[in-house]
Amino acid sequence: MIPSLAAAGLVVVATVGLAGCSTTVDMVPAEDANDPACAEVSVRLPGSVDGQSRIWTDAQATGAWGNDGSAILLRCGVAAPGPTEAKCITLGGVDWVVDETQAPKYLVTTYGREPAVEVFIDNEAVSPNEALTQLGERVVQNATTSVSACTNTETLLEDATADNG
Repeated sequence: MIPSLAAAGLVVVATVGLAGCSTTVDMVPAEDANDPACAEVSVRLPGSVDGQSRIWTDAQATGAWGNDGSAILLRCGVAAPGPTEAKCITLGGVDWVVDETQAPKYLVTTYGREPAVEVFIDNEAVSPNEALTQLGERVVQNATTSVSACTNTETLLEDATADNG
């Protein structure tokens, strides 16, 4: 499951590079971005996350925050992860499966929620713990349905921004 998460993250990261000087971040929508719950996710996206302002995207059911729109990237309607031995954390009342293969950038995907939401976080620009807490509480809990939960969870990711400030 982790290789497909990494591939999805690379698609999102690659598309940010194409944004150039545009005020819109070029992203690829998830396969199930047209799920009605993803529309609910979209309307709940906050104007800022962990002090990073929202930048508009050109794809359905996506969000981006940061000076160039790459500190935090969100896509709704991604493939839900199945049972995994990957790290699972609980932040903002939501279980997230963590792909650390691109650390200090993390690709995290909701676990046990329909539709699934993935968030790509640059740990050098924002606190992943704060970003996931804010998105979990404000967006994911209220717009997606919980159908299962991780059996073993942690509560924090290593936070590089804590060392910078």
